[in-house]
Amino acid sequence: MKGNYNLYLGKAGHLAVMSEFLKRGWNVAIPEVDIGDDIFVVQDENGTLQRVQVKTSASKTTKNGFRVQFSLPIRQLRNISNILVHYVFIVRHNGAWSTPVIIRQDYLLDLFENEQIGSRYKDRLNLQFSFEPAGVRCSKLDLTSFLADYSDFPVVE
Repeated sequence: MKGNYNLYLGKAGHLAVMSEFLKRGWNVAIPEVDIGDDIFVVQDENGTLQRVQVKTSASKTTKNGFRVQFSLPIRQLRNISNILVHYVFIVRHNGAWSTPVIIRQDYLLDLFENEQIGSRYKDRLNLQFSFEPAGVRCSKLDLTSFLADYSDFPVVE
């Protein structure tokens, strides 16, 4: 598995995120062709559809917590449609899943274009998150309010 570790980790992250949506009462589906959406999340009762892009990473331990790096295509981030993508950043740390950071596409785009979050390398946005007891940061920006931000995915009773 050594050479394929990232493939296995990525799929495990998808399944962990899907599991959380299911627990919240939302139906989930994996598109047959992945052209940018990893998961479709649907509230069956009213037909609300949400698009989800899962980014998974393993952590590196630091003095005060852990850090991770994610990368995503800038073209995908800028491709705004009538149904926004929710980016779910999830980390495998010390044998368990972290609390996910959930950022809607328009918010992340604003952070990139106006707050200089992350770093650009060619056509990709690289984000380095630092998780510490006080919260999570990226490029000196506090992202703690995005931890487990399921506000667009309320629990279905």
